[in-house]
Amino acid sequence: MIAPNIRADPEEILMPDPDLILDPSELRPSAISRWYNEGGALASAPHEKHTDVPDLTNAEMIQLRIRVIALENLMIAVLTEGCDRQLQVAREMADYISPRPGFTQHPLTIQAADHMTDLVERAVHFRTVQPQ
Repeated sequence: MIAPNIRADPEEILMPDPDLILDPSELRPSAISRWYNEGGALASAPHEKHTDVPDLTNAEMIQLRIRVIALENLMIAVLTEGCDRQLQVAREMADYISPRPGFTQHPLTIQAADHMTDLVERAVHFRTVQPQ
């Protein structure tokens, strides 16, 4: 990333380094690794409560729930119109985040994987329903 006070050659900005361009087969694992590291800056900090991050208010929690419901329904709509390969990839992603043998079976991870599979199945249901 370029610092705001440093001027760069426009061609450098528009032309990415070919050595840094990922092969399409590497994009999904790269995205997943970012997903697992979400909030990684906080995770690497000493184990103390971060007082600079206030608790969510009730209104913020309600807004978050509304947004999640909207996003879930958008994903169902997208998957409904998607190809079979996209549904397969979504199922594979759910399998991928499921805990592997020998790892802790965290309830939230299990629920997230089950929920992803449920979203795919709901999309499949809408694919088979004929418009009236």
